[in-house]
Amino acid sequence: MLTDAKARKLNPGEKPISVGGVSGLYLRAGSKRGTGKFILRFVSPTSGKRRDMGLGTYPEMGLADARKKALQAREFISMKLDPIEQRNAESSTETSLREIPTFEIAAYRTYEGIAAGFKNLKHSRQWISTLETYAFQHIGNKAVNALTTADFAEVLRGVWLEKQETASRVKQRCERVMTWCIANQFASTNPVSAVDALLPKQQSKSERVAHFPAVPWRDLPEVAKVILTPKTLSLSRQALLFLILTATRSGEVRGATWDEIDFENRIWTIPATRMKAGIRHRVPLNDASLGIIQARSKVVLSGTLIFSRNGNTPISDMTITKFLRDQKIPSDHPGRVATAHGFRSSFRDWASENGYSKDQAERALAHSIQNATEAAYHRTDQLEQRRSMMQDWARFVTGKQ
Repeated sequence: MLTDAKARKLNPGEKPISVGGVSGLYLRAGSKRGTGKFILRFVSPTSGKRRDMGLGTYPEMGLADARKKALQAREFISMKLDPIEQRNAESSTETSLREIPTFEIAAYRTYEGIAAGFKNLKHSRQWISTLETYAFQHIGNKAVNALTTADFAEVLRGVWLEKQETASRVKQRCERVMTWCIANQFASTNPVSAVDALLPKQQSKSERVAHFPAVPWRDLPEVAKVILTPKTLSLSRQALLFLILTATRSGEVRGATWDEIDFENRIWTIPATRMKAGIRHRVPLNDASLGIIQARSKVVLSGTLIFSRNGNTPISDMTITKFLRDQKIPSDHPGRVATAHGFRSSFRDWASENGYSKDQAERALAHSIQNATEAAYHRTDQLEQRRSMMQDWARFVTGKQ
């Protein structure tokens, strides 16, 4: 096997020396003593012809690194790939990546890099579809290093006042794309950051916040009577009542699985992956909500989902909404039917009006602690303290006080 001592004695014009360790790896003599070029001789699996692949020069590249490179090339050959062709293809890709992309191409490349971080496919798809809908028609074909603040103002102008939430998302995602461009040296500045200066003043968030239509908390027992009217509750009625009794979100209920339920300790543990805040949430099951789960266990004989007709397919997000509309359940918004999400507001008002602490109520709703210092020290979810509150809530809702 070739050593550094032997390699340093290699003279110009000498025959290539076998390096050893990897079949076909040689050191070809350079124009000066002790210099050379590493080559790998192999038969191409694609053309059947013998080829020499340059791997680097000696002594800039050491023997160990040359063997490592040769082994990598041999791995390609074992997969019926020509390593020289693979290297050329990679070089071509790197060259194309260095070319200044259009905004559309940059957006898709940004999306490819961040898509894995989304909680679900729906949110992932929404990220890029927002740009497809609002940005590409204006700036999709423009090179990113030529984009100006005025270009992004034109993108946002149509939704800036009329659809402020949409405008905020479009702006954030455009800014994210341009940040990617800066990181990859395709652009030197982010023109989106100054776009507010070219657009009219928007309403503040507090001025435009839209609350979900909710049932006033004192009216909940009457709503529960409507839900509980039939002797045998339908799937939609069970899901809605369970949602109210646990003060959870529609998606959390519709996605609930049997392995999330601890019957012995009467706890429903919703994993972080299914929570809006990305933090595991434990729900103490009161008598009424546990009764619904037990009733479902007698109906769903297979599959993993609790609120499903076959145990495998979740009910639609419109199932509960349709029930509320069909029953014309009134809300605190005149002329508007109550929403599923609004029942969380009903619970929050009930808790406040009945002397329960803000902390317990917020924990029950799985709201994040906004103050970073408080969040760092206050890590308990107050599960046991919440049990009696949720039991009282169930008694109130069902009229069994």
